[in-house]
This record gives sequence, structure tokens and C-alpha cells, in this order.
Amino acid sequence: MKYLGYLARIIVSVTFIFSGFVKLVDPLGSSYKFQEYFGAGVLNIEFLIPYSLPFSIVLIIADLMLGVFLLIGFKPKFTIWSLVALSAFFLFLTWYSAYYDKVTDCGCFGDAITLTPWGTFYKNIVLLFFVLILIVQLKNIKPLFSTSLTKWIVFLSFVGCMFISYYVLVHLPIIDFRPYAVGKNLPEGMEYVGDKEPAIHDFYLESSEGEEMTYQVLEGEKVALFIAYNLQKGATDGLKQLAELGKQAKNSGYQVYMLSASLMEQFEELKTTYNYDFDMLFCDETTLKTIVRSNPGIVLLEKGTVTGKWSWSDMDEISWQ
Repeated sequence: MKYLGYLARIIVSVTFIFSGFVKLVDPLGSSYKFQEYFGAGVLNIEFLIPYSLPFSIVLIIADLMLGVFLLIGFKPKFTIWSLVALSAFFLFLTWYSAYYDKVTDCGCFGDAITLTPWGTFYKNIVLLFFVLILIVQLKNIKPLFSTSLTKWIVFLSFVGCMFISYYVLVHLPIIDFRPYAVGKNLPEGMEYVGDKEPAIHDFYLESSEGEEMTYQVLEGEKVALFIAYNLQKGATDGLKQLAELGKQAKNSGYQVYMLSASLMEQFEELKTTYNYDFDMLFCDETTLKTIVRSNPGIVLLEKGTVTGKWSWSDMDEISWQ
């Protein structure tokens, strides 16, 4: 039984550390997932939607830190019962999601690993089983290091979590697991392989006249996409800088488009205000949030392959070639 406790300690700690890390590098992705859960069609607690980002960051850091606590044996009683609470919470959430078919992917492992709703639920049952073993084996969970070193590991882990959270929110995820990552070819990602749904299944662009522009954009030699899923929520400084950026892109031979799910009237107002020299194409809001975690963000394509991706705060780093 003692060795089963050691095995459970490793499995649970590694699972929580991995789950926390893959979400920590992209906290906006988790916040979008919580917005789904908080929505009227799922838990119907829409008043929490504005707090989805801080809520997701707290849970992500809790995931990772509790995994670290368990691995090094820091405050075992607090750690184990906190893991029980988190595991029970996510077990209910994933059961609700699977049973009522509300959210197709819970985002437990961010975009790194995608599980079906029921697959996620069964994973959480197994995880809770190992956590319950840890309760029985609580007396055998001892610190791996001295008290001083243990506290330093805890402190540095927390500081590291906070730094990564801040960095990826200001810039972009440090690891991009999505099918729109730099180097990915979008047309290839849209192809069916047997009966399996393609990684990209909702990338559709339409002009203000209702003309489909998807393949015209994907076949372009050099294309610059300025992506703002919601123009009203977009960073004002970023939207303003797009005017000059558009000129630079066109001078370098790029076709330039704004992609947004906003109304054309809102774009025309910005176009007049900032003197944009490019047009807007409509695209699904969820798709745009998936493509780039910045509002606005910049994506460069060459014949459908992503060659660059930046947050608006990093516009000055773009090298037009």
C-alpha cells in the first residue's frame, strides 16, 4: 500500500503540474473556456463572465502550485485536501458538461491535449481515485528537501507562475499548441483525413458584400491579417497603430485585411478615424480568439502558412520582408 501511495503522489503531482503549465502559457484560452461555462446556455451565471480571466489565472496557478507542493512534500495535509476540493469541483463540472452536452472540450489540458467530454470525466474519476489514496497515505508524504530549500522552491515556483502569466498576457503564449501556430499551413489543417474532423474547421472569411474570401486569402503570396475579434473591446493604442502598420505592409508587397466579428459600421468608423488603407473581412469570433490571443493581433501568411504572429504591443518587432 505504501508503494501505491508513492505512485499516486507521482501521478497526481505530475498531472497537476502539467495541466497547470500548459494552461499557464495561455491563460486567455482558459478564460474563454470559463466564459462558455458561465454563459446562459451552460451554468447560467453570466455575472461571473467579466471575472473569467482572473478566475482562470487563480485556478491555473493553484493547479500548478498544488502539484509542486505534493511533489516536494510541502504542507501535505493542506495540499491533499485542496486537491480533493479541486478534483471534486472539476469532476462535477466535467460530468455536467458531458451529461448535458454543453461544452465539447473542458480545456483541462489547454490546447495541448484535447479530450472528449466523457473522456475528461473518466480522467477526473481516475485522478480523484489517486487523490483519495493520498488521503489514506497522508502520513507517508514527507518533504524531499530541507525546510529552507522547500520554501525557496515554493517561492520561486510562485514567482515564476506570476511572471509567465504577466508575460503571456502582454505578449502572446510562449508555447502555441493551436493549429494556427507559426509554421502551420492552414489549408492542410482544413483537410479531412478519413473520418476525423480537421484541426481547422471554422475558418471562413467573408467580405462586406457577402463574397467568400477564404481561399483568396490563403492562396496569397504575402498576406497580413490584422485580427480584432471585437473592435469595441480592442486596445485603442493597438487599433491606432494599425494604420501605419498597414502602410508598411503594403509597401512591402503584402495584401492587408482586418479580420473581425464586429459590425461593418464599427470598422468604417475606425477606418475614418485612423485613416485605414485596408478593408475588413468577417470571421467567427471564437475562431479569431483561437488564431491569436491579442485584440488586435497581427498574423502574416505566405500561401496559407503562418510565418509570423504578434501581439499589438509587439508591433515594432515585425520585420517586413
